[in-house]
Amino acid sequence: MLGTLVNTGTILAGSVLGSCLRRGIREDYRGALFQAMGLAACALGVNAVAQNMPNSTFPVLFILSLAVGTLVGTTLDIDGRFQRLVGRFSQTGGLGQGLSTAILMFCIGTLSILGPINSALYGDNTYLFTNATLDFVTSMTLASTYGIGIACAAGVLFCWQGAIYLSAGALSGFLTPELMTEVSVLGGILLAASGLSMLQIRDCKTLNLLPALVVPVIWFGVRALF
Repeated sequence: MLGTLVNTGTILAGSVLGSCLRRGIREDYRGALFQAMGLAACALGVNAVAQNMPNSTFPVLFILSLAVGTLVGTTLDIDGRFQRLVGRFSQTGGLGQGLSTAILMFCIGTLSILGPINSALYGDNTYLFTNATLDFVTSMTLASTYGIGIACAAGVLFCWQGAIYLSAGALSGFLTPELMTEVSVLGGILLAASGLSMLQIRDCKTLNLLPALVVPVIWFGVRALF
């Protein structure tokens, strides 16, 4: 669990440092940082899709996943529930959007998924240490815009990576390159959608799309049975 603990710690440290810097940043600069993070989220999302889409063995699976996932997420109103929950504990405008973006950037990625497995099975924390470095910079930048509330994403990351770490033996054979490709495509789309919301181009209610990530898991699970 060393890698996960380090990853969690860097997010906490970055959030604290970023929130301290926030007090000395003028409002127009915070707006510029807000836009910069939106552009970064869009760029990372598009890059993930561009890298993984050519390797997809089921090119239409992401479309089916988005359709089914969006219907489920909208029915459950995941985004609305999350925004209301965050609103109860914070007066910081836009924290819900920032926190949802942070969770996506920290948790939905190859490094964050394969890292705990490599750590548990082989004692190799390289992926997690690399992820920790990236997350430190990201959390610091997000916290400079949204405040210390971004640190809550550290708890989500710890639970996420901890669950993968503890179930690494069972997951190692199931997380095939094909499945990771489909998840990475969807993760990129979700991240780009979050960026569009941050830029106020379109409120995509990104959290309502999260159930889409489950569809490829079910698809490959069913195929493995036959």
